[in-house]
Amino acid sequence: MSDTELVRDYLHRDHADLLATVEQCADAVAAGWGGETTSDRSAVVPPLEAALRRSGVTDRLPAVLAGAVSAIGGQLQARPVAGPPYVVVTSVGPVLRATLADRRLVVTFGVFTVRREGDGPRYARRSAPDADLVDVAFR
Repeated sequence: MSDTELVRDYLHRDHADLLATVEQCADAVAAGWGGETTSDRSAVVPPLEAALRRSGVTDRLPAVLAGAVSAIGGQLQARPVAGPPYVVVTSVGPVLRATLADRRLVVTFGVFTVRREGDGPRYARRSAPDADLVDVAFR
């Protein structure tokens, strides 16, 4: 199994409840838009940060990141915290980042998409029954 697959498997196996909570938070944020999309980034990021914090997800993410690194046999250079550079909330969702000895692990919980349109970006809730909202990348 590749390192990407190991991390994805770890997240889905050990943190399915957290993934479901992230999706519930995203649903609550999108419900406040009054439509399918919004052009206002401030209607995405701050409300998502607040919802993740209230639900306890933010406090859990550093341990999730440490577990993802352990799942591939890696070691963190420092203990992660629930803030930059380890945990950030972006316009697509929470992003976890870990610097390893030879590369960087980036895990994105992509609950929103950003569509580039003529009048600027439009943010939309990303969901589909078969969509995997977890993106794992090594850089």
